[in-house]
Amino acid sequence: QPGVPPEEAGAAVAAESSTGTWTTVWTDGLTSLDRYKGRCYDIEPVPGEESQFIAYVAYPLDLFEEGSVTNLFTSIVGNVFGFKALR
Repeated sequence: QPGVPPEEAGAAVAAESSTGTWTTVWTDGLTSLDRYKGRCYDIEPVPGEESQFIAYVAYPLDLFEEGSVTNLFTSIVGNVFGFKALR
């Protein structure tokens, strides 16, 4: 969206598609969420497009259930399209 810095939008994508929507429960004290959160590691402008960027996000493999394509897609794509920071 206009006015949202690309770094902020990239960080929001990384959080929302990994641990950002997790409900806080008492067991959070047993696990470090830092281990599971996605990280936006690069942002590039889209050539020829003003105020358009590509955000590169890396996810730890421990975030995903082994062999579950459904888990992979819902984790990465699930909430991203509802962002107000993106369009």
